[in-house]
Amino acid sequence: MEEKNNITEEQYEEIDLMELLRKLLKNWKLILKWCGVAAAIGLVVGFSIPRQYTVTVSLAPEFVSRGSSSLASLASFAGINLNNVSTSDAVYPDLYPDIVASTPFMIELFSVPVEFSHKDETVSTDMYDYMKNYTKSPWWSYVVSAPMKALGWFTGLFREKEEKVEGYAGMDPAALTLEQQNICKALSDNISISVDSKTAEITAEVTMQDPDVAAELATELIDKLQEYVTAYRTEKSRKDLNYYQELYDEAKAVYYESQQAYAKYVDANQGVVRQSVLIEQERLRHEMELNSTLYTACAQQLQTAKAKVQMETPVFAVIDPPTRPLRPSKPSKMMTLIAFIFLGGVCSCVWVLWGREWTQNFRKTMNDGSDADGKPDGPEDAGNKK
Repeated sequence: MEEKNNITEEQYEEIDLMELLRKLLKNWKLILKWCGVAAAIGLVVGFSIPRQYTVTVSLAPEFVSRGSSSLASLASFAGINLNNVSTSDAVYPDLYPDIVASTPFMIELFSVPVEFSHKDETVSTDMYDYMKNYTKSPWWSYVVSAPMKALGWFTGLFREKEEKVEGYAGMDPAALTLEQQNICKALSDNISISVDSKTAEITAEVTMQDPDVAAELATELIDKLQEYVTAYRTEKSRKDLNYYQELYDEAKAVYYESQQAYAKYVDANQGVVRQSVLIEQERLRHEMELNSTLYTACAQQLQTAKAKVQMETPVFAVIDPPTRPLRPSKPSKMMTLIAFIFLGGVCSCVWVLWGREWTQNFRKTMNDGSDADGKPDGPEDAGNKK
């Protein structure tokens, strides 16, 4: 009995599948029409999206091991001990994506000079102006944003008029205008940084609508990242260097002054054997030697600080330098066309199998309900009708 029930269920499922297949084959013309309409829409969408070019750059950051630098061995000949100098990274490679995505870093890219061809002319401007006036958007983005712009214009009639800020001159990163925020976000969306957790290899991708702009921005991005990381990583060392430089200059001036004072006193009292003269001469000599010792110590500290700055300055090895892309990276018109055809085919199949029947049943239910409400239910209604 169980075997018969299993056979019956399998036959029932097979009959259902065959019935669905026959229903699809019966409406193959409708399915083809839906796919044709979807293909036309896919072509319109594919050709409406602006072309974009992607430049990829690969970097390998330098890792400095503590006390193993050749600079320490060279400094030891001068009597400078660098074994106690900390060379740990202040910024790990895992933080590089956050650094690049930060608002201050994006603002520094506004002034990057770019040169590209526009309408058979060569345009030289900066990144801010390019993002504002020379980037294109699909036509439907204007349709979608039109109601919000109209609402903003209407509400602006009842607000106090503010002085309009053009460009980014004198910009405050803590108080950006709406235009500056939008450009900053658009620029951030076109830049991505990823770090390999195993090899610490840094991969930067820059996507722009012009290949020349993408290559130039990728080059500047790497330079800015190196400058930013170098400044952040050596900030404490550079402050120490400036402090030791001031001490060195002060000790040098005091030493030279005491040296000149001792020389002048000895020259003025040659041949004098008075005890007071000899005592003063001895005092000036001891003061000069003390200042000389202090001057020598400050000089050593200054050299140590310089060596520390050099040791903590990161070096990036460019594995894959930025090059001008020859072909657009997106959008793929073929993939867009295939996706729309597939979507049209799925929607048409759903309509043929379930959507049409569900719609008919829904209309029938609505019609039956309206007819039931319109019929008289009792003798009172019939009498009133008479």
